[in-house]
Amino acid sequence: MRLGIIGLPQSGKTTLFNALTRGSQPIGMSSGRIEVHTAVVEVPDPRVDKLSAMFMPKKTTYAKVTYSDIAGLDGSAGKNGISGVLLNQLTQVDGFIHVVRCFEDENIIHPMMTIDPARDVQVMDSEFVLNDLIAVERKLERLAEEHKKGGGRDRGVIEREIALFERFQVALSKETPLRDLEIAPDEEKTLAGFGFLSLKPVLIVLNLSEGQPAPEIPYQHQRSTFAALQAKLEMEIAQLPPDEAQLFLEEYGIEEPSLNRMIRLSYELLGLISFFTVGQDEVRAWTVSRGASAPEAAGEVHTDLQKGFIRAEVVPYDDLMEFGSMNEVKAHGKFRVEGKEYIVKDGDILNIRFNI
Repeated sequence: MRLGIIGLPQSGKTTLFNALTRGSQPIGMSSGRIEVHTAVVEVPDPRVDKLSAMFMPKKTTYAKVTYSDIAGLDGSAGKNGISGVLLNQLTQVDGFIHVVRCFEDENIIHPMMTIDPARDVQVMDSEFVLNDLIAVERKLERLAEEHKKGGGRDRGVIEREIALFERFQVALSKETPLRDLEIAPDEEKTLAGFGFLSLKPVLIVLNLSEGQPAPEIPYQHQRSTFAALQAKLEMEIAQLPPDEAQLFLEEYGIEEPSLNRMIRLSYELLGLISFFTVGQDEVRAWTVSRGASAPEAAGEVHTDLQKGFIRAEVVPYDDLMEFGSMNEVKAHGKFRVEGKEYIVKDGDILNIRFNI
């Protein structure tokens, strides 16, 4: 999972990036250049800790998430769309964390001179919608030419694509993000190489000053959610030693670090779950899309496991914790054998049987 941290200049993108990654990237005035800072972070999961304590493996591996702090968006792409280098970075992420400035600070000038979170959210949405509209119109021109010439792909396939992109054109012309539309699975395959920006899910982070209440922003778009935090404070906590950080959290009444909250919200937003493999060699967390089948989960571990999948031995995490050992789980009838149609649940412990 890779998430792009975006926002207008001086919104606190790099501050949040440092908080999430425990990094120390310089924070200051934007140079206006396209800059990308990337870090891979282990997903904190107390279930992995408990499984590791139970099995005492040689190695414990957490799921990982990649954060990219992407600078260069300033709401001024205009009719030409977003530049190629920046667009390439934006299309590669699975979703966005959009940092929106809510704090007042006379020493940090907002590029639009005033603090207006609702406006800033709309500016970024409009930037993405406009860029997608340009891409859709170009695609329609190519499809019309292809349909006119003939002799290549099946005309029925071309006509279905024309209908799909015309539907996109209508929505985008009304400033409706593509993530608001119902898109069939076969249509998703057609879109795989496009990386439409307004189709990606968005976690909107309201960056507050200390003691500031989160503003109410009317926002009805699909595959989007809000979170509020103090990015500067969270960064300071993240850079402390663990014991001092815990005292800091308690002092400010913060239940958990932003890293934990952002990852959990990101998982929910992207429709992801975790399953586990356990043993003396390794306890490991894996990430799959909600609704993934047992063979698809096996493929995350190794492609050979998916190709030669026979069955999955399944133990729910909660059952293992309740009964204390695999033998007790089996004794209480909670050990299951599932076939190719089984849909993996969050927290499943899987042992894949396969034959190549």
